[in-house]
Amino acid sequence: MDTSNEFQKVLIVKAQKSSLYLIAVIIAILLWSTSFVGTKIAYNSFPPLTLGAARFVIASIILGAIMLSRKEFIKPAPKDMGLMALSGILGTTLYFALENIGLELTTASSAALIVASYPAITALLEFILFRIKISWLKGLGIVMAIVGVYQISGGSSGESSGQMTGNLILILAGVVFAAYNFTTRKVVKNYSMVTVSFYQTIAGTLAFIPLALIERSSWQVPSVESLWMLLYLGVFCSVAAFMLYNYGLRNLSSGTAMALMNLVPLFGVLFSTVFLNEVLHIFDLIGGMIIIVGVILSVREK
Repeated sequence: MDTSNEFQKVLIVKAQKSSLYLIAVIIAILLWSTSFVGTKIAYNSFPPLTLGAARFVIASIILGAIMLSRKEFIKPAPKDMGLMALSGILGTTLYFALENIGLELTTASSAALIVASYPAITALLEFILFRIKISWLKGLGIVMAIVGVYQISGGSSGESSGQMTGNLILILAGVVFAAYNFTTRKVVKNYSMVTVSFYQTIAGTLAFIPLALIERSSWQVPSVESLWMLLYLGVFCSVAAFMLYNYGLRNLSSGTAMALMNLVPLFGVLFSTVFLNEVLHIFDLIGGMIIIVGVILSVREK
C-alpha cells in the first residue's frame, strides 16, 4: 500500500513538472504574439530601425548579466565566433530591420500571419539549397503555406500598394530567417544557447546601431507609453520569452514545440484586433488558415 502511494506521488510530481514545461512554452508564445502590437505602439515615438537597435541594446545588457551570474563567459573558437557574428547580423540586424520596416507598412495581424509561414519557407530553402528530400505531404504543406502567403500579401484582396510592399518585405525577412537558422545550426551544438544568443545579440546590436543613425532626423523625445513598450520588447519579447521557451524544450519534443508555435499567429491576430482595432479581412483569414495547416504539414515529424 505504501509502495503504491509512493508511486502515485512520483507520477503526480512528474505530471506537475510536465505541466510547468508546457506552461513555460505557452507563456513564451503569448509574449512573442504580443510583440507585433507592442512594436506598433512603440512606433508612436521610435522609427523602425531605431526601435530595433534600442530593443537589442536592452537585450544585450540583460544577456550579459545572465552570463555573469552563471559564470558562463566562454570565448568561442575564431571560426565559431565568426559564425555567431554572421548569424547575429542575419537574425538580429537584417531580420528585425526588415520585420520592423514591413510592420510599419502593413497591419500587425497580416504580419503575424505571414511570420507563421517562416518554417515552411525554411523547409523549401532546405530542399532547394541542400537537396534535403521531402515527402509529398511535406511538399503539400509548403505549397499550401506559399498559397496562403500569396492570399494575404495582396493576391486577391486588393490591398494598398504600401501594405503590399510591407507584406513583401516580411516575406523577404522569412528568407533571412531561414539563412539565420542554417548558420546557427553549425554552432548551437557546441555551446549553450545563452552563450550563442549573447554573442549573436552583441554582433547584431553593433551592426544595428549604424542603421539607427540613418533615422536621426526622425528622432524625438519618446512618450512614456513608447518607452514602456521598448522595455517590454527588450526584456520580455527578446529575453524572457527565449528563456521560457528553452526551459520548455527540456521536456517537450521539438515537434510539440513547433506545433505550439502555430499559436503565435492566432494570438497575434487576436491581440491586434483587440488592442489596435484592426479589421481582419476574409482573405486574410482564409490565407492565415491555409498557412497554419500548411506549416503543420511541412514541419510534421515522422
